[in-house]
Amino acid sequence: VQLQASGGGWVQAGGSLRLSCAASGERTFGTYVMGWFRQTPGKEREFVAGLGRFGASTDYADSVKGRFTISGSNAANTVDLQMNNLKPGDTAVYYCGAKLRGFGVSRTDLEYTEWGQGTQVTVSS
Repeated sequence: VQLQASGGGWVQAGGSLRLSCAASGERTFGTYVMGWFRQTPGKEREFVAGLGRFGASTDYADSVKGRFTISGSNAANTVDLQMNNLKPGDTAVYYCGAKLRGFGVSRTDLEYTEWGQGTQVTVSS
């Protein structure tokens, strides 16, 4: 599967952005576990949100719970991350990843074997 992330940009604190991860390949995204992670310079990649296989489950990092929503579209073969009430601490490069085995979301980036190229999100105070 090939992943293409888009939708990043600059926004003021309290604003919203929607990230999209387009999947292409033989299998539809619904047959993978999909995750969004983020990374800032000098830090490890951090789990943000995940969507279980066939959309059966979701998981969110405590820092984004109630503000971010992950969703999938079978028709478009995309997994989106709606980000509301953004804070300066959300500033990072955001990556979407696909986990090819298992059904549940993992918060460990090593379990995701396919990655998009990353999209920058900048939130100013």
